[in-house]
Order: sequence, then structure tokens, then C-alpha cells
Amino acid sequence: MNAHSDMHYLRLQKRLNLSFGSSIGAAHDSIPTRLSQGQTFDVFVLAGSALDTFIQAGKIKNGTRVDLVSSQIAAAVREGDPVSDLDSLDSFKESLLTHGRIAYSASASGTYLSTELFPKLGISEEMSVKAQKIFSERVGTILMRNEADPGFQQMSELLPIKGIKIIEDLPPEAQRSFFFSAGNGSDTKNEERARHLIEILASPAVADNIRQTGLKPVLAKAPWLS
Repeated sequence: MNAHSDMHYLRLQKRLNLSFGSSIGAAHDSIPTRLSQGQTFDVFVLAGSALDTFIQAGKIKNGTRVDLVSSQIAAAVREGDPVSDLDSLDSFKESLLTHGRIAYSASASGTYLSTELFPKLGISEEMSVKAQKIFSERVGTILMRNEADPGFQQMSELLPIKGIKIIEDLPPEAQRSFFFSAGNGSDTKNEERARHLIEILASPAVADNIRQTGLKPVLAKAPWLS
């Protein structure tokens, strides 16, 4: 990062007003709900598929999408609880059927599990009874309240939760990578600062910080810099 970018980064740190919510879904704090209430944002950072939907709806400016990171799904249990064998698709399926309480995110990874993977494994009916979709809360906190075992969410969402053990190696046939991307809000009055923020988030200067959160930096070039 050059001196010019450093100065912008320091100014952005002081002025950022952050709002958090899932990329999809109807939870009270989800991004779709916030937008339906008339809230506006200068920059969106969302699951790539959700960001594209908002571009089509005119909420995010076309031509401003920048892929920032890729994220993978991880499983987790409470520390000290038995760890299931998840090395193969068969053992993964057996683990899901064996456990009585399963938690999964209401965002992109959970949508994939419930609409693609569970049907692929032929266990949709069983999961509709024993698997719980978690809104507006991290799956790890559900585990720590002993309300589920195991839980599934993106690695980056599970890492900050103390007291859980993360199982990284889901079978390749069950794994799915998700891109999280940034774009400028259509109603932004801070176009230049919004673009600078996205450039910083996509730059090599923050790549190590991103890796420490359990995400993989993409290092894509912003389209307005091409």
C-alpha cells in the first residue's frame, strides 16, 4: 500500500459506519430486509450471488463488483465432544443422520446445504426435522448454548467463537467455496471514498489479515482500474 492509500485507509477507519446482516433471507437485520426498509449504503460486501441479485435490482451499481475473498464451509462441535469421521461422503451423511440436532447458517452456505447438498444425499426429509437454520446469530454460539451438535457455517464465522472445535476437512464432494464481493451502492454520494475502500479491501496490503480470518484473498482488480 502506498502513502496515498495509507492516508485514505486512516481516514476511512475514522469514518466507517458499519452495518451487519446476512446476504440473503428475511431476518430483521438481513441486507434484503434493510433495503426493503429504505436503508442505503455506500459499499456492500455480500455473497457474490446475492450481490449480483442486487445489481440486477438496481440497488448496487453495475460494473462495480469486485471479488474480495473465497470462503469454505466448516463443521464444528463443542470442545471435548466427539468428532465424527467426515472423510468421505458416506461418513458425512452417516454423521448427519446420527446426530439429533444440527445447526446451519441462514446465509449462502446454509442455503447450499439445505437446497443442494441435503437433496443430493437423499436426506432432505430427515434434515427438515432435525436441522435448524440459524438467523441473525453465529452457529458457534448455538453450539456453546448446547442447542445443537454439530453446526455448519463458513470457517470465518466459526473461528472467533471460543469453546468450539472446528473440523476443517469436509469431504471434497460436500465442500463448496463461496465468493464474497464488494460493490458500490446505487445511492452513494461518496463514490470516490467507496471506491477507495473497495480497492483497499482487494489489495495485497490486507491479504495476510484476510487469511487470518479463515478466508482466502482473491486479489481481483477493480474494473474502474482496468
